[in-house]
Amino acid sequence: MSDSIITALITSGLTLLGVIIANGKNQAVTETRLDELTREVREHNNFAKRMPVVEEQIKVINHRIDDLEEYHK
Repeated sequence: MSDSIITALITSGLTLLGVIIANGKNQAVTETRLDELTREVREHNNFAKRMPVVEEQIKVINHRIDDLEEYHK
């Protein structure tokens, strides 16, 4: 084989190795971001579940305040 073919094969192999390594790092970053987004969505869903409970408690509190105001008039 000629020197140019051997050089091209070595260069191609090293380039392929570099791409594989870079892809692995990008995959790790993507998985980290996905995990963070999943955590944020779960946190938001938990908040969304609790809001109706808080709203109901506020209604009860407002009624109790109204009752107290009427009592003290």
